[in-house]
This record gives sequence, C-alpha cells and structure tokens, in this order.
Amino acid sequence: MLKPFEDMQKMNPGMDSAMKMWGDWAKGWQTIATEMTDYSKRSFEDGQKTLESLLSVKSPEQAMEIQSGYAKRAYEDYMRQMTKVSGMYTEMAKETVKPLEQVMMKGR
Repeated sequence: MLKPFEDMQKMNPGMDSAMKMWGDWAKGWQTIATEMTDYSKRSFEDGQKTLESLLSVKSPEQAMEIQSGYAKRAYEDYMRQMTKVSGMYTEMAKETVKPLEQVMMKGR
C-alpha cells in the first residue's frame, strides 16, 4: 500500500524537505499564536486590576498616579512583547527555510 508513496518520494527528493518546511512553519505560527494569547491575557488582567484600583481612589491625584503607572507598564510590556514576537518571526523564517537551503545545496 505504501509503495506508490515511496515511489513518489524517490521521484521528488525535495518532497521531504517541503513537508518538513510546512510542518516547521505551522509549528512556528502556533507558537506565536500561543505567545500572543498569553500576552493578551496578561494585558487584560493588568487593565482589570488597574480599573479596580481606579474605582477605589480617594483623590484625582491618586487616580492620575494609577493611570500614569498603568500607561507606562502597558507601553513597556507592549514594546517588550513586540520585540520578543519579532524575534520569533525571524527565528521561524530561518528554521523554515533550512530544509529548502539543503535541497538547493544538493542540487549544485
């Protein structure tokens, strides 16, 4: 039953590389999606805690302090997350292309 599949692989040596590339690509996207889901959850929870703090303030100055702290944390966390995710994209691209590079080098 597997004979036609084996024959097809022999005819196209790049098939294994292409399948590995697509598998790595899918795994990379899944990792990035998980990371962004975790970041969104953390961000939402921080916003929720900040809102709870704002609802219990006694003065406008205290509200400004809480809001300023939240804005600073949110910005810094966002920039840290985007740096991390851009590194993940870069790494995913490098890893995904490796099987194709190997096929190209064998063809020379």
